[in-house]
Amino acid sequence: MDIRKLQKIVVSALEDIKGKEIEVINTTKLTSMFDRLVIATGDSNRQVKALARNVQDKVREAGAEVVSVEGEETGEWVLVDLGDIVVHVMQPSVRQYYNLEELWQATPAQRRKAAEQQASGE
Repeated sequence: MDIRKLQKIVVSALEDIKGKEIEVINTTKLTSMFDRLVIATGDSNRQVKALARNVQDKVREAGAEVVSVEGEETGEWVLVDLGDIVVHVMQPSVRQYYNLEELWQATPAQRRKAAEQQASGE
């Protein structure tokens, strides 16, 4: 499946369940393991689990594969591996503590360029 289509499905699935602070990071220039990192916040264990479950359901409905899921038991941080996209759904305190955005963000110039490429559909 096209990465842009898969990204839209993921973001839409997160928005459906009122995911907050959804951030998409283009990692193509940072790692060969995956192309996008999607991070979202849920207010409670129940919402984090529901967000992750909705992502899985919508991706499967679209005919794509869910490679693996980690963290559903506790619901503090659920990772959904879709191969080209890795989705992290976290409670606010966990997201703040691990600060994945800072870890995976490139330099400001690279962020601008990646954002411009995503906006233009490249």
